[in-house]
Amino acid sequence: MPRFAGIPSFLRLPVYDDPRTVPAVDVLLCGVPFDGGTSFRPGARFGPRAVREASALSRPFSAALGVDVYDELRVADGGDIAVPPHDMLVALEAVAARAELVTRSGAIGGFIGGDQTLTLGVLRGIQRAKKKAFGLLHIDAQSNASGAVGDPALHHASVIRHAVEEGLVRPDSTMQVGIRGPYSSADDLSFALSHGFEIVSTDEVRWDIHAVISQIRKLVTKGALYVSVDVSALEPASAPGTAFPLPGGINMWELQQLLRALVGAELIGFDVVEIAPTYDPSGITAIAGVSIVHEILAALADTRRSARPAPSSHRASARRGRRFSP
Repeated sequence: MPRFAGIPSFLRLPVYDDPRTVPAVDVLLCGVPFDGGTSFRPGARFGPRAVREASALSRPFSAALGVDVYDELRVADGGDIAVPPHDMLVALEAVAARAELVTRSGAIGGFIGGDQTLTLGVLRGIQRAKKKAFGLLHIDAQSNASGAVGDPALHHASVIRHAVEEGLVRPDSTMQVGIRGPYSSADDLSFALSHGFEIVSTDEVRWDIHAVISQIRKLVTKGALYVSVDVSALEPASAPGTAFPLPGGINMWELQQLLRALVGAELIGFDVVEIAPTYDPSGITAIAGVSIVHEILAALADTRRSARPAPSSHRASARRGRRFSP
């Protein structure tokens, strides 16, 4: 099928929109077309559709890691979760139910949004299945831990605080990367810092990305890990289609390097959020979303490959000589 034809799906994968009928898969990608938690520019509800369309140019091989994703992983498009656009509680419960179902099946759920509030639903669902808290790598421009302790208000800027207060993530195994504000006051990061989050600013990434990669590699050794990537972590030149396009972000190459540090992680789920294609006629934000998903899958594939016994010398030679189509 030519890449410009056919029904779009995430990474041009087969679609199984009822997870109860999915054959055994390792990763199920689910769209979450919901932006009811957005406090500024709406439009992330169109993110999953835009990422599917941008996936026409996706390829399975990661040259950086030397791995063909689909040689190691069985991956499918799980369709969109049916979420009402104006009911936050119902929407989050639908997301939680899907995340729990996917996790109990033994697969890893990847959720493409949609605004950052979906992350809370996913974390709730995984926690129901796992019965324990886990680590969090959150790549974003903002900490999303705003509001007073115990404040019931829920929106995309308070999601991480709610996740901590509900006992879904382990604060001592939570790292936030790319944080740069803007801040309302010096207290904006007080919740995150008082709970022991490891905060890595955009400046730190730009000054010494190797040190940040080492920090992520250390986080990977601490056990089960969930990864959430908000495209607003990127410089708006790389991702203008988002609710909060904030100057001074990391670039796409830097984000790719950070995600490649996930090799070896016990990844239990991930999401890519805040893609609002309405504000990006060029489509480069959705293309960035495709790249983020592919980098995470490649890290998972390399982890899976590394866990297998080493092949015989004959098989290894054959694999080194394999050619990949462009």
